[in-house]
Amino acid sequence: MRTWTLARWADHLDEALLEHPFAASPDGDRRAILHLDVRLHPDDRPLTGPEWGEVAHRFVRAAGVEIPGKGHGCRWIAVQAQPGRLDLIANLVNLDGAWHAPPADVLRRLTGETRRVEEDLGLIPVRTTSTDRVASLPVPAVSSQLASVLAQLADEQAGPLATVRGLVEHTAHRIACLPGAAGVDAAHRLELIAHRLHSIQQDLDTTAADLVRPRVATTPSAARPPVHRAL
Repeated sequence: MRTWTLARWADHLDEALLEHPFAASPDGDRRAILHLDVRLHPDDRPLTGPEWGEVAHRFVRAAGVEIPGKGHGCRWIAVQAQPGRLDLIANLVNLDGAWHAPPADVLRRLTGETRRVEEDLGLIPVRTTSTDRVASLPVPAVSSQLASVLAQLADEQAGPLATVRGLVEHTAHRIACLPGAAGVDAAHRLELIAHRLHSIQQDLDTTAADLVRPRVATTPSAARPPVHRAL
């Protein structure tokens, strides 16, 4: 049995878009790649291969990408390039050429699935998100609104920077498979760009938290250091 390379998996993922070159969203959007990344807490136990497989299927179903019983759904792959992280990449063009629109409540569904996965697999619960902090802390209305805007920009699930970063990372993987040193150099530059975008997201997240931080200091309860995880 021959093992597929990353380049061949990427080509397999792109086939639906190539076979249906005019497929687009209702708004005319041709950006057909959906990218989700799942990250474990550093103190979480290592997951087995079957457990990672279960996590992948549960999240693509929560995102509406994989629908049990649907024979012409979206193609998707799960890539694990580093321990404790799983990248899910899906083509939003169905095999029949129809454009797949994620459910309107996809963020709520992913958040709910995150909690269930944590409980079922005995993982450390994800920390409170910036958006949750903005909604719960008693701060002036203007600061809260501005913080909410920054939190939305930094959001790993649906924020615009997360979308751009996912596309840059996907392009870097594709270019790295091209022959010649030029492809390697271009892929490296794209990886650096993706890293800078991630740093910008973290800076925006920190700024949003600062805007809504209470002015009166309180004694915090014992807690683990906050660790970023996007599910």
